[in-house]
Amino acid sequence: MKLDVIEEKDLKMGKANQIVFSETLQELAATDRNIIVVTSDSRGSGKLVPFAQQYPEQIVEVGIAEQNLVGVAAGLASAGKKAFAVSPACFLTARSLEQIKNDVAYSDNPVKLVGISAGVSYGVLGSTHHSLHDFAVLRAINNMVIVAPADNFEAEQAARLAAALGKPIYLRFGKKAMPFLNESNRSFEFGKGRIVREGTDLAIIATGETVYPAWKAAKSLEEKHGCRATVVSMHTIKPLDTDLLLELAANGRPIITVEEHMVYGGLGEACASLLLQQNARNPFHIMGVPDEYTVTGSQVAIFNHYGISEEGILAKAETMLQLQP
Repeated sequence: MKLDVIEEKDLKMGKANQIVFSETLQELAATDRNIIVVTSDSRGSGKLVPFAQQYPEQIVEVGIAEQNLVGVAAGLASAGKKAFAVSPACFLTARSLEQIKNDVAYSDNPVKLVGISAGVSYGVLGSTHHSLHDFAVLRAINNMVIVAPADNFEAEQAARLAAALGKPIYLRFGKKAMPFLNESNRSFEFGKGRIVREGTDLAIIATGETVYPAWKAAKSLEEKHGCRATVVSMHTIKPLDTDLLLELAANGRPIITVEEHMVYGGLGEACASLLLQQNARNPFHIMGVPDEYTVTGSQVAIFNHYGISEEGILAKAETMLQLQP
């Protein structure tokens, strides 16, 4: 599919994806009484106060007890409710991992696990509040869909599809306002990556809030060197869009993956595993957070420190294409 070339000045800035999720859920609940939100003292941070005010009988507050959160949601789902378990991603996928594994995934209860303020969204609160492990641990659990929307369009579509999905899913949302990355590509399906910029010299595969800096890096690469990069929002980490990945690798061009996650166990390693098993020979690099104590700062500062930024991605692209900075 040929996409329109969009200039950065033409990008429309939207809201935080977790706000879009909450607004969409509120819209869906107006005609679906089976939608139930379960929160762990997180209706405020999850932007769910308006939902609670409008549908007080469709929200359950369990307090700061993430294991109970998932257990209650699993019980509701087993009774036919469309249960959304909303909690900060760092706690949801760590404190309640056993419940996610046994009560949700292995019991095949179609709970919609919603990790808010994901990645390093909590910034200066530090490593205890970062969720840089969630892709890795959930990828290792059978019967789990993992989705990290890149922009408001994807966030809305993910919420709608999750409400109708009859199996367990993990949705990951951040706090930062995100632009609409390519409104000419209005396609969204779990397990199918979304191309937001086209090119032939390099492929940048990103997920969640790292797609925007990847998009900006591709734009700078073209302006500076005349090289065009394909940028993919690989919003679904599991199941991975293997067809698109192999198509991107077919011409042997370099591939960069970018994620707001530890370099171990996430998008990059999922892509690398597939390509190696298919005997691909592409130059390949994973960009994410290395195996070290995470620096403290705002999300932007942390992105810049680890090169998960326009400048960092551009520099890596220049190196892989053997271009002079």
